Amino acid sequence: MTFKAYKLAKRPTGEFTDDCFQAIELEKPTLNHGDFLVKQTHMSLDPAMRTWVQDNEDSYIEPVRPGDIMRSYGVGEVVESKNPDYPVGARVVGITGWAEYTLGGEDMQVVDKSVDVQALMSVLYVPGFTAYVGLMKIGRPVKGETMVVSGAAGSVGSLVGQMGKAEGLRVIGVAGSDEKCRWLEEELGFDKAINYKDADLEEQLAAATPDGIDLYFENTGGPIQHMVFNRMNRLGKIVVCGNIAEYTNEVPNPGPSWVDINLKALRVEGFVITDHYDKVDESMGAMMNYLQNGQIKFRSHVLQGLDSAVEGVQLLFSGQNQGKLFVEL
Repeated sequence: MTFKAYKLAKRPTGEFTDDCFQAIELEKPTLNHGDFLVKQTHMSLDPAMRTWVQDNEDSYIEPVRPGDIMRSYGVGEVVESKNPDYPVGARVVGITGWAEYTLGGEDMQVVDKSVDVQALMSVLYVPGFTAYVGLMKIGRPVKGETMVVSGAAGSVGSLVGQMGKAEGLRVIGVAGSDEKCRWLEEELGFDKAINYKDADLEEQLAAATPDGIDLYFENTGGPIQHMVFNRMNRLGKIVVCGNIAEYTNEVPNPGPSWVDINLKALRVEGFVITDHYDKVDESMGAMMNYLQNGQIKFRSHVLQGLDSAVEGVQLLFSGQNQGKLFVEL
């Protein structure tokens, strides 16, 4: 049996383009003791993919090199197994790759089939895990604080904002369209949402944060970063989850001044979820509670077929995706 996969054909210069990926056919692997074969059913598309393909040996994860199968997270079903911990028929989540089938790895986790797959992809797995660790473990929110979330209509940002509201924060979201801002305010309950493309962005931010900003959840970088930084209160906290506006730049733009980090006694901390796998079960439990209590809503942007990933991943950097972006195989 053969199956389709996509390898990285070349490293992108700037944003992803179609010719960065190449379709190939692979032979079904022969299983050894301890192996199990997964048929992927749903594959996540994430901004981090752009950092995974950079020629950077000092990154938090081994880079994807030209000729390698493109990395991804996904959900699948075990269809063949020589590992009793992963029986045939089990649903698993973990690192899969852009492929219809994959050999399962130690990172894979068996999950209950009764869980809605869109909730799993949009809330309970990577987006929810990232949002939970970033906000609750690194941001350490305190009731009454003012939080600003950039990339607020994205899969992580939208969860962070709703979690903030559930924890008693005043939440201001920054997004890239009026429609997304309406969704944040009217559907998700953000106190205010601001379109970063508006000419009076700085004035709107000041009006929305009259008492300054205590907590900033950074997903994007770009001009909003400096505007928020300038309004940070003393002893404020900045959680650096991502910088999607900088991923395609050969040289990142200068960040805020360390002088104010010192004088305002700010705590600035970056994180990546691969350093926090010990919190997966805690995260899933917490996010399930938010869902069951009606404190979190989500929307999913579902593409059909593995081939759709090539153009689909480009939506992340144009801002055209509406909610958590993933592929149904």
